[in-house]
Amino acid sequence: MSVRGKVAGMAKASPFDPDLVRELATLIAETDLTEIEVEKGDLRIRVARTVTASVTVPLAAPPPAPLASAAPLPSTIAASPAPEMANAKSAASHPGMVPSPMVGTVYRKPSPEAKNFVEIGSRVEVGDKLLLVEAMKTFNEIVAPRAGTVTAIFVEDGQPVEYGEPLLIIE
Repeated sequence: MSVRGKVAGMAKASPFDPDLVRELATLIAETDLTEIEVEKGDLRIRVARTVTASVTVPLAAPPPAPLASAAPLPSTIAASPAPEMANAKSAASHPGMVPSPMVGTVYRKPSPEAKNFVEIGSRVEVGDKLLLVEAMKTFNEIVAPRAGTVTAIFVEDGQPVEYGEPLLIIE
């Protein structure tokens, strides 16, 4: 981890405290923060760490499989036999569709050994955790915007998602 400290606006009467910088750097490492700034009188200390993220962005998404295909899409799970819900693209206009609020990687469970937050047929209330979307090393909770039953899930654990992409349907 690369940690750098910056001291700005330091008055000549205020002594520089390297122990404070070390404590702030330790606090950053322990809390997974990327930056912290402390100001007391004329003394201002800012400690930040450089976070290197590797992002892979596909140039073009493959076209969706035809609706009449015999095999369902591997990333699509449908609860009902309704063929129009078997495709995430056709779900975009569904009133119960929950879209991805950001680009990232979706996770259906809090840890690899845990069970999924929701399954098809799960009853959810407003604010219940549905999924996690990781963006820039931050896990963002996707919560139920309405109460109802999860009738379709269009994403797999670890799948990349785009902004606005259908994640699931709550009816």
